[in-house]
Amino acid sequence: MQHKKVKVGVVQATPALFDVEKTVQLVIEWVEKGAAAGCELLLFPESFIPCYPRGLDFDSIVGRRTEKSRNQWLEYWENSLETNSQYVEQISEAIRRAGIFVALGVTERESVGGSLHCALLYFDKQGNLIGKHRKLKPTGLERYIWAESDGSTLVSFDTEIGKIGGLICWENYMPLARMSMYQRGVEIYLAPTADSRESWQSTMQHIALEGRCFVLACNQFVQKSDYPEHFQADLTDEPEIMSSGGSVIISPLGEVLAGPLWNEEGLLTAELDFSVLAKSKLDFDVVGHYSRNDVFKLEVVGQPDMLKVK
Repeated sequence: MQHKKVKVGVVQATPALFDVEKTVQLVIEWVEKGAAAGCELLLFPESFIPCYPRGLDFDSIVGRRTEKSRNQWLEYWENSLETNSQYVEQISEAIRRAGIFVALGVTERESVGGSLHCALLYFDKQGNLIGKHRKLKPTGLERYIWAESDGSTLVSFDTEIGKIGGLICWENYMPLARMSMYQRGVEIYLAPTADSRESWQSTMQHIALEGRCFVLACNQFVQKSDYPEHFQADLTDEPEIMSSGGSVIISPLGEVLAGPLWNEEGLLTAELDFSVLAKSKLDFDVVGHYSRNDVFKLEVVGQPDMLKVK
């Protein structure tokens, strides 16, 4: 029996911070690079559009907001992405030309106004937006800029290149959220993040071993000088390299297939050998012979069934 092999890529790059138009063009360029490298699936970092606003407090403390905080929020809101916008159409067209699957981390703006969501948008190789996951629990001060989501966006997709799904950043520390992906049979687990600590590598390796899945982890590379000039005064205590990256691709047996990549932009690629996926289940299968369904039960409110993608 011949087992499937799939080439995948993760983009560790710097967005044009707080500039949706320029960052969309960067996304298109990286999609073209991924396709040229032979990737069939490409993952972008958490909130690549318009950026992850690391180091900013939006001039707010408990019980007080200022005009400065509201103006900074407005700038972030204005450069966030609506899924029915011309920008998504441009991205979709680039993906259609490239003919690859893409998962893109964005800050999503609801078209009716109001709350922002940290989201992962999924595109098929025809460029269709086939679904999105919104972060269930923003971490720390992220709760100030992003709303919470619910189980209805714990999406997964059965595609010709494998069963795909994933979680954003510290959602990956939530055992039941991870289990919600495992019980859908996810084979290629996507983990866009803003966490560039070395300890994050251990988390990604653990998920690969626990879920017996391929893990694609993806982060931005950002320096303080990348921020617009009018934000520099708010970043005086920050180091020059504010996010060093750490993107990595890991096998279901915990082997590092590519990366981690530190302190630079780049495209990591790896060939996923699905025979390794099968062999990894010999001694551990989190939703199979190791699951003990007679003892444990998990019900996820509102989680959709895995979507079959042609």
